[in-house]
Amino acid sequence: LEILVTILNMNDNSPMFKQTNLTKVVPEDTKVNATIVAHEDLSASDADLDTIFYELTTIVAGTDGYFAIKGVHNPEIYLQKTLDYEKFNLTTLVLYARDKPVGSTNTTNTATATINIFIEDADTKSPWFLPCTFINTDKSICISSPYTGRVNISEMSTEPLILEPGPIYAIDPDYTLNEKIVYSIVGGDTDKVFSVDADTGNLTMNKLATSPDSYLLQVMATQVNNIQKYSIASVEIKVINKSNHAPYFESRIYNGTVCVGQAPRSFVFQAGDRSSPLMIRAADDDFPNV
Repeated sequence: LEILVTILNMNDNSPMFKQTNLTKVVPEDTKVNATIVAHEDLSASDADLDTIFYELTTIVAGTDGYFAIKGVHNPEIYLQKTLDYEKFNLTTLVLYARDKPVGSTNTTNTATATINIFIEDADTKSPWFLPCTFINTDKSICISSPYTGRVNISEMSTEPLILEPGPIYAIDPDYTLNEKIVYSIVGGDTDKVFSVDADTGNLTMNKLATSPDSYLLQVMATQVNNIQKYSIASVEIKVINKSNHAPYFESRIYNGTVCVGQAPRSFVFQAGDRSSPLMIRAADDDFPNV
């Protein structure tokens, strides 16, 4: 008697990853669509020879959407969205390998692999002049206001000029790199009246300002390691006549008269003279004709 026995393969094995825990360091300036983890490092095997279905999830809040897999049967991880070190510098991905499609009602065996991603800060931003104001919610763009100052005509100042809203100062917004910044005047000073200290940004005078016209300087802040990382700030220097006298009031005491129930914004009259509005005057001996 010949008996033929056929052994049926049961789905009793779970998929298996070569590595269940991986760590990758990804530079912040990695191009979108670049491969982060290769296919061969993430492929799972199944002793039952089932087709493997893959799914990638992110378990760190605020970091989803940056990484994805090539397809449900291709676990290669690629960069889907531009990275920003200031938003987050690490995340954890979980890759699922199943022997049945997601949502299948049949018994499904699952394996997982954890991928830890560390973002490496890159030199992606040009210097920011301070103070500056952020113009977007993720604080990736900061716009500074022009600097302003003044000098007396035909008078040489030996000290650094006092500017508003503060001294010339720029930072590298790639904070962990904090590259050295140098300063230079690149426009608005054809007569070389001013100079800027390359290291400190202090603005000083080389010679007298003999014209009452204002100077509109352009000061550049450049990273030493990369001259293409630069920013330009405007510095307006007004040339004024020297003030030797403080303003003063023509009278130390002014007396006025108002009526009870008088309407708002009505004139206040001089005491004893209801026909002459009260005038409070100040004078300055530096401007005798004003």
